[in-house]
Amino acid sequence: MPLRDHFRPPLDLAHSWGELHGYWPAVICQQLFQRLPPGYVAAPGIHLGGTSFEVDVAAMHPGHTPPAPAGGTATLTAPAPMLTMEAELPDPDEFEVRVYDARRSRRLVAAVELVSPSNKDRPKSRRDFVMKCAGLLADGVSVSVVDVVTDKFFNLYAELMDEVGGADPALGTDPPPTHAVTLRARDGKRRRPLDAWYHPLAVGGRLPELPLWLAEDLAVMLDLEASYEETCRLLHIA
Repeated sequence: MPLRDHFRPPLDLAHSWGELHGYWPAVICQQLFQRLPPGYVAAPGIHLGGTSFEVDVAAMHPGHTPPAPAGGTATLTAPAPMLTMEAELPDPDEFEVRVYDARRSRRLVAAVELVSPSNKDRPKSRRDFVMKCAGLLADGVSVSVVDVVTDKFFNLYAELMDEVGGADPALGTDPPPTHAVTLRARDGKRRRPLDAWYHPLAVGGRLPELPLWLAEDLAVMLDLEASYEETCRLLHIA
């Protein structure tokens, strides 16, 4: 089945893009567990920007009123602010899968980053995403980026290449906004070699398989098409 456009009508009128992004990491993990060698584990991770949770102590213990704190009453003595303004503090959504080597104190060895619209909606968000990926690569983590966001016209892989001083001729002069790529940094004496497996994506096309590097000479294949189709099937996305 082809890649769908989850960000425009008619599909987005029936299904939010968040349904796909929220469920896809779990399906990727489920399928990875069939391929990972012994000693490796995969775990999904989701962070929704701006979402917070509070614990109501009274609700946890009905009929119990927490005692008042002992001591005197604190008095606010700080000076009034010299400036108050409206500010937008971006807290982008994150959807990812992380693979750990459980034999080595749960060491992170690979990460799959599913790009969300909030990763691409402003220059700072894009730079934050790029710097996150660059930091993982510097730590020896294999990074796979999967971007099916069709309504934000930026290629984060191209921006990552600019950040690390690299170039991929496959990007061309006008790289598409949707793509999938795996990157890994190998050990080097001066500048570290950076390997890339880049695939441009298009609505109506198939998703590729990407290598997930667990060690210098050990990789498993991530079948994006299979996990994507299974996610769409479970969510009844036609």
